Amino acid sequence: QVQLVESGGGLVQPGGSLRLSCTTSGTIISANRMGWYRQAPGKEREWVGSIIPSGMTRYADSVQGRFSVSRAKVGNTVYLQMNDLKPEDTAVYICNANIRSRDYWGQGTQVTVSS
Repeated sequence: QVQLVESGGGLVQPGGSLRLSCTTSGTIISANRMGWYRQAPGKEREWVGSIIPSGMTRYADSVQGRFSVSRAKVGNTVYLQMNDLKPEDTAVYICNANIRSRDYWGQGTQVTVSS
């Protein structure tokens, strides 16, 4: 059973930063594609960014240059660093692991950007 646990969400003012964490067990993070998605109220879930075993990352156009995905050198954690946050970034952020073409999801963490 793959379990993904997110943390680090909260309330932040526009222009601020947050770092989200996603923790799991074993070698899942280093051996598979890990991604971050988000879902705002009334909207479909959208992909935010991903990291693959080689370390290469990709991002949605809406967050390119502001968000970055990384993983811990030791341990089983993947991060989403979010800078210059905007009100439209408000959403539940959800960690994803794609293992042998099957998707696993965390429960999500709320990020609210508001003054």
